[in-house]
Amino acid sequence: MNPGPTRPPRRPTRRDFLKTTAGAASAALVAPCLVPFSVLGADAPSNRINVGVIGTGNQGTPDMETFMRFDDVQVKAISDVNTAGTGYRDETQLMGREPALKILNEYYAAKTRSGRFQGVDAYNDFREILGRDDIDAVAIVTPDHWHGVMTVMAAEAGKDVFCQKPLSLTVRQGQAMVKAVREHQRILQTGSQFRSSPANRFGCELVRNGRIGQLQTIRTFLALNNKTGPGPGWQPMPVPEGFDYDLWLGPAPEAPYHADRCFYKFRFILDYSGGQMTNFGGHSNDMAQWGNGTCLTGPVEFEGLEAEWPPNGSLFTTAVKAKFRARYANGVELISEMGPPGFGVRFEGTEGWVQFGFDGLKTHPESLVETKIGPDEIHLPRSIPDRTENVYANYCIDHVRNFLNSVKSRQQPIEPVEVGHRTASICHLGNIAIQLMRKLQWDPEKEQFVPPFLLDQEQG
Repeated sequence: MNPGPTRPPRRPTRRDFLKTTAGAASAALVAPCLVPFSVLGADAPSNRINVGVIGTGNQGTPDMETFMRFDDVQVKAISDVNTAGTGYRDETQLMGREPALKILNEYYAAKTRSGRFQGVDAYNDFREILGRDDIDAVAIVTPDHWHGVMTVMAAEAGKDVFCQKPLSLTVRQGQAMVKAVREHQRILQTGSQFRSSPANRFGCELVRNGRIGQLQTIRTFLALNNKTGPGPGWQPMPVPEGFDYDLWLGPAPEAPYHADRCFYKFRFILDYSGGQMTNFGGHSNDMAQWGNGTCLTGPVEFEGLEAEWPPNGSLFTTAVKAKFRARYANGVELISEMGPPGFGVRFEGTEGWVQFGFDGLKTHPESLVETKIGPDEIHLPRSIPDRTENVYANYCIDHVRNFLNSVKSRQQPIEPVEVGHRTASICHLGNIAIQLMRKLQWDPEKEQFVPPFLLDQEQG
């Protein structure tokens, strides 16, 4: 077992964390020393990617299990501020650092001759992982308000990054992430696994190759809130034993502890996330960008159309229901709305439409599903070139595998940092539009509002 580094002499203040998101300067670090497949074979120890997983909750544990099942990966360390507890999406399920460590040790033990394994280190503080020189890559699966800080720090520490969507909490944080990843020549995969779906890719190829005529409107569907928080008059609660609440808050404002503030339900508090607008929007608006061919830019105009909010004084602060409209420079209109069917995207053109999501791929005319994309037409990137079956369970597996292949080849993954940043930006700007309920002009090249609609930069 590899010992971790010495614990840092002091815990950074929130001011330190905020400075980090601006991209504190540090020396550029070299890429992981990985020997090509052709030299020693895919599973040779010297070709193995050592991974650290930061966050072992509702999404972090499944992501960890995906990484550990690849023979050319060794999960060397995990970190989580929660030792063990309930209160996640399935509120009775025990999750946290110790349950995740048990999963890893039992899995690796089953692969050894002795049937015993204690080779994974578990930390409360994620910086212990970043300080280890035997870690090649990290998976960041934490509340959204930590994504920017951790990604910048990981890039500065020379780690490649798999970061769950939405990539950032604000546009400004996303810009800092792009800057850090590129300055330190890191690989970053945005964890929006629907880009690894063969059916979704084919649907976008139909649109990109003009099968529905001239694209006019894109509709993205986002699920309604699936949790309800305490209303006005809620009272603070004692912090559970084994939970480092101060480190959980990190760069966020000071706030009294409540069980519904953390774990899965952070999603519905604006200090930590953007609600379903950024959660499901990180998927459906990502598909909108792909099908529209605008992955490295964005709309030029946003307008809030509808918004319903929790009562003033509630713990939850994200929209209960919302709808916004955006317009691209090419004239295509994007309408994003919380409600049925819950998740999906629909492209409407002058000669038909394409729709996909949880209900699968649908087209009008129906014959479009039998269309073959010709060799000289637009073919979008494939996570795994030989994958043809469209099974949801494969999306996450293929998305992680695509990242690992990029770590080895140093070629860009299917959703690099710039693409994830642009998708998240649409969600953030949509949230701003529904809060202001006014039309806002946006310059996607300069990534700023056009006067006279200038806002505080940190809001963006």
